[in-house]
Amino acid sequence: MNNRKFALSMIMKFSIFALQFGFFAMVLFQYYGPRLFRRADSIGYAVTLILYAIVYVALGNLFRAFKITDYSIAETIFSQFLSFGMADLLLYGEFCMIRHNYVNLIPGILTVLCQLLAAACWALVGKRFTIAFGKPEKTLVISGADNVNEFLQKFDKIGHIFTIEKVVSADILKGDWKKEVAPYQAVIFYEVSSKKRSEVIWYCMQSRKSLYITPQLSEITMEGFGARHLIDTPMMKYEYRSERFWYNLVKRVVDILLSLTALILLSPLLLLTALAIKLEDRGPVFYKQKRCTKNGEVFEILKFRSMIVDAEKGGKSIPCRSGDPRITRVGRVIRKLRIDEFPQIINVLKGDMSIVGPRPERIEHVEEYTKEIPEFSYRLRVKGGLTGYAQIYGKYNTSPYDKLRLDLQYIEKQSILLDLKLILLTIKIMFVPESTEGFTEEKSAQMTEKTKSVDELQDK
Repeated sequence: MNNRKFALSMIMKFSIFALQFGFFAMVLFQYYGPRLFRRADSIGYAVTLILYAIVYVALGNLFRAFKITDYSIAETIFSQFLSFGMADLLLYGEFCMIRHNYVNLIPGILTVLCQLLAAACWALVGKRFTIAFGKPEKTLVISGADNVNEFLQKFDKIGHIFTIEKVVSADILKGDWKKEVAPYQAVIFYEVSSKKRSEVIWYCMQSRKSLYITPQLSEITMEGFGARHLIDTPMMKYEYRSERFWYNLVKRVVDILLSLTALILLSPLLLLTALAIKLEDRGPVFYKQKRCTKNGEVFEILKFRSMIVDAEKGGKSIPCRSGDPRITRVGRVIRKLRIDEFPQIINVLKGDMSIVGPRPERIEHVEEYTKEIPEFSYRLRVKGGLTGYAQIYGKYNTSPYDKLRLDLQYIEKQSILLDLKLILLTIKIMFVPESTEGFTEEKSAQMTEKTKSVDELQDK
């Protein structure tokens, strides 16, 4: 990031922090503080303000609420709402505990409304200001694969961050590549092997260029290694994070507690959804499908039925398309709100799935993808999950190879804190509309075809 963009970024972050912190401090000193602390009790005020600042900033970083140029205005406002809303709620709980009774919620609600208005103004004005004064980086893409055009299309929505000025083949790395790389502020390596790009990476780092790569599978698995200082020669040992006894025990306990709580809280919504599905066409409420989970074990995943009965005739998999006529009226609503996935909470309670983990795939998909990408079976080292890296950072039509890369990142970094982070991020994406981006049956077939030779192209 250049100095100008960094300065603009810091100004934007500080301005929204000052606004949200200021509104909270105002309601604390004007209303809640005098009812909770003595006038001379400055420690109570200080601790409360420090706690609010820590929670708000931590949640803001988690939900990327300060990344004003990276997301749409609506998503930025919503991320801010989640951040200050959860912080306000936590501190309201603290006030109730100090008072040993409920305290008036009205001033807090008014504060939230003021904070929401401030977030909306900040997002609207700040994004335009940042884009106007922060020039996008002149970018060079070095490609080692044939499908680079599809990759470049993904940059259309973030043209204010990158200006892709030139795309060259990785073959240039065999010649005088410094003249080619030198004029650009950012360099992106797309499906280029680590062996080919290593020298260029060192050059870019020394030149302080923004540097991006699409990682190979072997590079992602390196994240599972930890340093071991047994001798004076540096060594790294693979940690097998997915097989840790205490982690898996705690994770299972959390799965049971969260799934039970969710079933109790969501029971009215689940009953209403089931009734609506039944009344529309008298068909079955649930849709069951065989999926693969840890060690290749097969189980039946539960969903609310969102399509007509016998939508997949003969059991043949027919991918859902944008505007698919097989989707029922109730199905359109529950798919949009992701309510159709809620019955999988029962799978979590039974132990078929976990709250966090790779998305369990259909048996035929696992067989097909494993033939084309042998490493795909590595996902089966952990239990399938409701949410995870691929579900949060991927899209409906993300290719199997990219989903695998996302899932491997989770497998190699597993921890209770990471699981908690992904659960909180799921709260955000549940309210962000999912786009199929023109997903069709033909495109589904092409997606698998394009993954066949990615690693081969990288190593040529």
